Amino acid sequence: MDKREVGTAVDNQVYQSFGASRCAKQWQKIGIQKRAGVATPLFSIYSEKSIGIGELPDLKLLADWCYSAGMTIIQLLPMNDVGFDFRPYDAQSSFALEPMYLSISDILSKEETEFFKNNIKILKKHFPAGPPRVNYQIKAAKLELLWKIFKRQKTEGNREFESFREISRFWLRDYALFKVLKELNGQKNWESWEPALKNKDPEAIQKFTREHSAQIAFQEWMQWQLYKQFKKVKAHAERKGVLILGDLPLLVSRDSADVWAHQDYFKLNMAAGAPPDLYIAKGQRWGMPPYDWDRIAGHQYDYLIEKLRYAENFYDMFRIDHVVGIFRIWTIPLTEPFENGGLNGCFDPRDESLWEDHGRRLIDVMAQNTRMLPCAEDLGVVPPCSYKVLEEFGIPGMDVTRWYKDWGRTNSFKKPEEYRKNSIVVLSTHDMTPLAGWWQFETGTVDEDFFRRKGEACGVSFEAVKGALFDPAKSRHGRLRWKSEIDNTDALLRVLGKSREEAWHLADLFESSHGEREKFGHFLEENGVAEENFSSMFMRKILEKVSKSASIFSVQLLQDWLAADPAFQYDPWNFRINFPGTMSDKNWTLVMPFSLEKIKKGPINKAIKTMHIRTGRFQDMKHNKETLP
Repeated sequence: MDKREVGTAVDNQVYQSFGASRCAKQWQKIGIQKRAGVATPLFSIYSEKSIGIGELPDLKLLADWCYSAGMTIIQLLPMNDVGFDFRPYDAQSSFALEPMYLSISDILSKEETEFFKNNIKILKKHFPAGPPRVNYQIKAAKLELLWKIFKRQKTEGNREFESFREISRFWLRDYALFKVLKELNGQKNWESWEPALKNKDPEAIQKFTREHSAQIAFQEWMQWQLYKQFKKVKAHAERKGVLILGDLPLLVSRDSADVWAHQDYFKLNMAAGAPPDLYIAKGQRWGMPPYDWDRIAGHQYDYLIEKLRYAENFYDMFRIDHVVGIFRIWTIPLTEPFENGGLNGCFDPRDESLWEDHGRRLIDVMAQNTRMLPCAEDLGVVPPCSYKVLEEFGIPGMDVTRWYKDWGRTNSFKKPEEYRKNSIVVLSTHDMTPLAGWWQFETGTVDEDFFRRKGEACGVSFEAVKGALFDPAKSRHGRLRWKSEIDNTDALLRVLGKSREEAWHLADLFESSHGEREKFGHFLEENGVAEENFSSMFMRKILEKVSKSASIFSVQLLQDWLAADPAFQYDPWNFRINFPGTMSDKNWTLVMPFSLEKIKKGPINKAIKTMHIRTGRFQDMKHNKETLP
């Protein structure tokens, strides 16, 4: 046995400890082994059959591509109904799926296909799927055609439809009522509806249900169709040996069916968010209401449990977005000016001694009530108790390579073997630039707003020192690059005219960012030499390096995988899914430049698969299945 085999054997013994964790049954279900995968929102991919946007059956093609590239995980962004705001983390339901993702052709019989063929042709002509951005007008157009299809199909007495209504009884009727009420109130927030409907007066709801039974049934019918199409995707992925990792946001929109139906489960005088950090100077105010967990506990956590049970129909694993919010969540009073972001908030619970038990209790409820393996987005300001509890449950967190450093000491990038075994190693998330954008515009820089604010706090005029510290020719997109003369902390402090004790925040900023490219070169074992310009070969080198990490899973954004192909041309700054803290048509609209059919045929796929075999992340289990269509 060579050294590599010995190392793998030792690692595998450590990974087997997951089988003794509090999520042992979930690990046993999926198999305890190192895996690789891809992360993408459905709206960013498309097939030749898609109309206007990626559709559920397109995920079958993505599963096929994963298998050809040696990957066994597909991580999706939230799939929930976003209404007409199109923000996946601000959905109108924690249960209902987004109707835009329906494949119309998969709903129709042969006779209906012929009847609606002109409608489909027109829709596809007006809304071709593909780059550069999603045209979200597709939703209203699709809903109009789906209504026509619904009226032709007989649903009354359909046993399959009635069975779906039964398994979805906790949420479906409330959701359908909410959607019809929103439509008839001009999409206004439920808090502005007439009091009887706003407060779910039983007589008013009963009367409304009688008067609008067809529209309510239409909303339920669409969810049934989504349920059936997504179930087929999951079955196809299973036959390919590919697991689906769903994203279940911790929070839900204030203007949602969940909040309207369960108003006592939320603290409606507060908004959730995040405190200021190194990357977002004012913190964040998301707007969603925090939960009243005591009230939910009084109902035996029914809301939390039912969400998981429904999601099990579609996912093998689920990502708890903002898992630290389960231990404590940053809350901002609604009376606080919106422009202050998350500056003037506080944690809930306020008492830090309660955080660990609070989080452990909620995670235990999840672990005891689902077959899906929980995964955790544990980024931002993370309390130590979070790491402890995740390890106890065997729940993978996230180790982001560009952030995974020896902070405050050497500030060097941690070696791959030092990554947490219960983690998913990622190069980029949907809230970041792709890796090429980070390399070109962010490495070795500081955020201008953050530097300005920290400078003001210690009596430093930003305008007075900006010219002496930063190179304007190399500073872009609000990121400031140090001048070559500022090559050590003493040089910085001389310009600032401060001691380290007086300007320690700014000194820390300098030390954590200066020489970052050279430190990344050491991470790649390039003796501190890393490419000035980003290339596909450089991307491959990085992908292979993180694939060797100790993390049980390695899941990368689709655009980072495609960046290993020289044919993939893109703007490394703007080719991203979301710019946090901004309202822009660049958010949640990104579409890949290639169809899934072309991605499946990409010459890079074989090289990626070979890399995963070489790094122990793919074993062809030969599932003994017939060739799939």
